[in-house]
Amino acid sequence: MNLEKLCLDVRDIAGMAGAFIAGEREKFNLRDVEIKGKANFVTYVDRQAEELIVGSLGRLLQGSGFIAEEGTGSGSDEKYKWIIDPLDGTTNFIHGIPPFAVSIALMEHEELVLGVVYEITQKEYFYAWKGSKAYMNGTEIKVTKTTSTNDSLIATGFPYSAMDKLECYIASMRHFMIHSQGLRRLGSAATDLAYVAAGRFDAFYEHGLKPWDVAAGTVILRQAGGKVSDFNGGDKFLFEGEIVAANDTYFNEFYDIVHDYFVKSQI
Repeated sequence: MNLEKLCLDVRDIAGMAGAFIAGEREKFNLRDVEIKGKANFVTYVDRQAEELIVGSLGRLLQGSGFIAEEGTGSGSDEKYKWIIDPLDGTTNFIHGIPPFAVSIALMEHEELVLGVVYEITQKEYFYAWKGSKAYMNGTEIKVTKTTSTNDSLIATGFPYSAMDKLECYIASMRHFMIHSQGLRRLGSAATDLAYVAAGRFDAFYEHGLKPWDVAAGTVILRQAGGKVSDFNGGDKFLFEGEIVAANDTYFNEFYDIVHDYFVKSQI
């Protein structure tokens, strides 16, 4: 399989979906919002964008499976699976504020091999594939060389349902607010990871995520020189709902802080 060609084709599909989403934003009405759960929303735009993406990817790689936010799924025995968030940052989209993004990743067996994040409001394509460099709109991107919290800009996200670690969040944010250059919450995990890959953030952490929130961004970040893990230092970030991500020189310090607040403090 030519992963480079496949990735560029996926980039085009993400752009097509992004154009649809941007067009619908111009005529979107709050009456079109459905509530899946507390602070968890879905719109016809999410669903139609997913249908567009799934149909296009199915033609691109026949026989592949899907893991997607709005319900597209398949059995567990496909060699290739697409992991899709048609609109990461739906709440931002609803309120007309950036960022919101299309996120598409490809998994071969248990390995992530391709990722595309298209941030719609800035028309920025972030993408990479196994063995490649990482790119943004055709230009190579790399993580920062920051080595300490004191020099870092940190991104995080707030869970809308997994409130069991709320006190851990508050304690960790207090630490980073005091000791770092700043803490940001954009509302799109896919964009957060892409921004770490591009050197805009130095690190990112969040609890309560889904595979489609982090799969594509993880590929891009790793190919840009970054590292990721779960809150225990393992590789279960994709399906266990928690992720620590940073540039390679800062990762160990950053991981230790997150681990202390979310794991050690609970023992």
